[in-house]
Amino acid sequence: MRSMWRTLDRGRWRDLALVCLAVGVIGVSYGAIAVTSGFPRWFPVLTGALVLAASSEFLFVGIVAAGGSPIAALLAALLVNARHLPFGLAVPDVLGRGWRGLLGAHLMNDETVVFALAQDGLPRKRAAYWACGLGILLCWPAGAALGALLGGVVRDTGTLGLDAMFPAVIAALIVPALKDRRLRRTALAGAVLALAGTLFLPPGLPVLLALAALPLLTPIATPPATPPEAPSEGTAR
Repeated sequence: MRSMWRTLDRGRWRDLALVCLAVGVIGVSYGAIAVTSGFPRWFPVLTGALVLAASSEFLFVGIVAAGGSPIAALLAALLVNARHLPFGLAVPDVLGRGWRGLLGAHLMNDETVVFALAQDGLPRKRAAYWACGLGILLCWPAGAALGALLGGVVRDTGTLGLDAMFPAVIAALIVPALKDRRLRRTALAGAVLALAGTLFLPPGLPVLLALAALPLLTPIATPPATPPEAPSEGTAR
């Protein structure tokens, strides 16, 4: 932990703290919505600690509250969380092995992965990933617990505009990486696919549709140059 404090600078710690604080406030909304939808107070706190993925948790509660089957809600939440598969491929060296790898996989979400990828060097990537992940692990269930206690008093924290903070932070972190032409082309194609998907897909799935642009990252293989033919004996001098 001490090495983590030394690895990240003060500005990065400030950014991490702001994101974790915003996650906690959104957790208040999640806890309040879950309780007012008929779930017991312990439910948002437990799922907040075990799932640690806001979009799938909101989706699960919304489907069940609307009268849907819990099995259908679970399958929909798992489908939304399928984006973690490419996340794991992006940060294999950051997670570690053994129990650290299991805990690291549990802490994986949009913010932790993007914060890690925005750093230079493996030590800074690891420090940012774990600092963000542990902060969210603390703030998200805590916010859900507070929201569950408040009940219907604070239902929609989106009126505060905090829901726009997460895409803004992620966009700011990935902008430096877009200097690469091939990566920029892939990101733009994925954004177009995601925007188009919002017209006919439920929330959370357009992000998965954007993964169809990943083949653009693969460089086009060029055939090896054909060596010049050796002159025949009749033309040699």
